[in-house]
Amino acid sequence: MKIPQSAAFLAVLPVLVVAHLENVGARHARHNHNPIGARQAAPSALTLAAAGSTTVTGTSSPSSSISVAGTAFANSSGRTSVTTPPTGTSSGTPATTAAGAAVTTTGTGTSAATPTISVSLRATNPTAIPLASIVSNQPSAATIPLDSTAVVGATPTAIANAPALPNAALLSPTNYPHLDIPPPVDSPEVLQWIQDVADTGVVIPDISATNPGGCPNNTDAVNDASRCWWTCGGCTRPTDITECPTAMDWGLTYDDGPAFYTPNLLAYLDQQKLKSTFFVVGSRVISFPNTLQEEYMSGHQIAVHTWSHPSLTELSNEEIIAELGWSKKVIKDVLGVTPNMMRPPFGDIDDRVRAISLAMGLTPVIWTRISPLATFDTDDFNIAGGSTSVGQVLQNWENIIGNATTRDTGFIVLEHDLFEQSVEVATGYILPDAQAHNPPFTIQPVISCLNQDMANAYIETNNNATNPPAISAAVSGKYRMVFTPLVVR
Repeated sequence: MKIPQSAAFLAVLPVLVVAHLENVGARHARHNHNPIGARQAAPSALTLAAAGSTTVTGTSSPSSSISVAGTAFANSSGRTSVTTPPTGTSSGTPATTAAGAAVTTTGTGTSAATPTISVSLRATNPTAIPLASIVSNQPSAATIPLDSTAVVGATPTAIANAPALPNAALLSPTNYPHLDIPPPVDSPEVLQWIQDVADTGVVIPDISATNPGGCPNNTDAVNDASRCWWTCGGCTRPTDITECPTAMDWGLTYDDGPAFYTPNLLAYLDQQKLKSTFFVVGSRVISFPNTLQEEYMSGHQIAVHTWSHPSLTELSNEEIIAELGWSKKVIKDVLGVTPNMMRPPFGDIDDRVRAISLAMGLTPVIWTRISPLATFDTDDFNIAGGSTSVGQVLQNWENIIGNATTRDTGFIVLEHDLFEQSVEVATGYILPDAQAHNPPFTIQPVISCLNQDMANAYIETNNNATNPPAISAAVSGKYRMVFTPLVVR
């Protein structure tokens, strides 16, 4: 099925997105992903200029230019300068970067000012929309139709012996929980999953649920190193995947879809012959089953991102099981296979969540963290809500790759495909810049950067002999062998 581009379709486009934003946006505010750009010294390519506009400088081919607000020009260095207006004003004290450079903001008002940000991009997409147009209230553009419609009974070429693809048209929302709401824990399905977890023999640590409000509202949990809470301090266990083992390998990931503009992202990835890992929300799978099938059949990795995108450490054991179980089920109902990786929303995981995830056959995948306060998070999610500008996202990105190139291992970055803005900045600016990097990055799904076949991304096709299932680590207790302090590279 191709996504229609009619005005009627575009008129309803914000409905599901707004519903998800209302449920998730406030939690994103509570769980600051601590993007590296705000807390880590910038690489030499990045400079901060005086307030008044956002300047992005990118290499331009002789036949292309970038137009912002009707203005584009190439300077004598052969780069294309792009200027967008600031998104707000403030009357506060000048901000200070990690490198100590003051960023001055001017004016008065209640919204935070966007300081001038200047970054050097190695390349941009000549068809990208202007940066000035990537804002929270931008008009919705037409979506790109899916390149093809998956054929019922087909199998992906990237996975040998995969089950036949189910008929997505038979998916009935009435057979699943309400969208974007935590599922009830007394349904027959959840009761069975609870029993299945108990039958594994995995010991679930007796750790209390955290309180809403993040680290400031959980001082006891923050100070309890034994629970290994990633959100507050960056603790990981040997079973957590937070990086690729080989330097310059980028485990490309997108969260929170599939959504209206995921086909736009898929079109670009296909054009550039790139593959990604998509951490999908069960509620979105119900809404966009054909998009999920296109992702899977095109050779992208599909992984679990819960049913309604909650902070998992705030939930009871039964609620965690319901979130993961329904997401696993709807993915299998659409694809015929069950992912064996998951990403906790906001990276919110501790040893209790780890044990339940592993007992359900799901290995946690987070994103790279280089200090207690700096993670490889572009913060692209927050453009749609207006709390982050596209200039700030590109600054975060430049800081990420500036640090990534100094590592002796690869890396994983947090990005999203839920909103139009995050897709536009990815396809227009971040991915082209990464592809032009020298030395080159190897951009691939997480399963591939771990040197595993795509078949090993799913429970039904995994080679258990060479890639032991996640539950084996849970049964042996390896996920809680020792406290693993954050290693700053």
